[in-house]
Amino acid sequence: MTTTGATSAADRFRAAVETRQLDVLEGLFTEDIRFYSPVKFTPFEGRSMVLGLFGVLLRTFEDFRYVGELAGRAETAAGPEAGAADSVILIFRATVNGKEIHGIDLLQFDESGRIKEFTVMVRPQSAVHALSEAVLAGLVADGLVPQS
Repeated sequence: MTTTGATSAADRFRAAVETRQLDVLEGLFTEDIRFYSPVKFTPFEGRSMVLGLFGVLLRTFEDFRYVGELAGRAETAAGPEAGAADSVILIFRATVNGKEIHGIDLLQFDESGRIKEFTVMVRPQSAVHALSEAVLAGLVADGLVPQS
């Protein structure tokens, strides 16, 4: 795959998120996708779990919009021995419980153009806290994680 191919796959991802089409997202993720969250140390793993998480995120974010895109290659969490993967960074803005969030989605692709790693970074810390609480409540409500 080339960076151009990654950009095309990122465009399909972006359109699916902006139109809230979870069924389209399913076909864009590898079966063993890893989702690195700003509020959890270990990644969410597997397509069904990540799709469930996206269902919660799409309900949680208010006024979500992508405002920029950068494409290139980057090392994955597997480390340097795995080599670099085609990657796209999507820059976004949103609101959660009245807190404005600035963030990036780092999408890393496998050879067939499906997303194999997904990393989210957000700021400021008060927004991270608001997002964490809202997402946890949604995950518990959807039965994806136990209530603690």
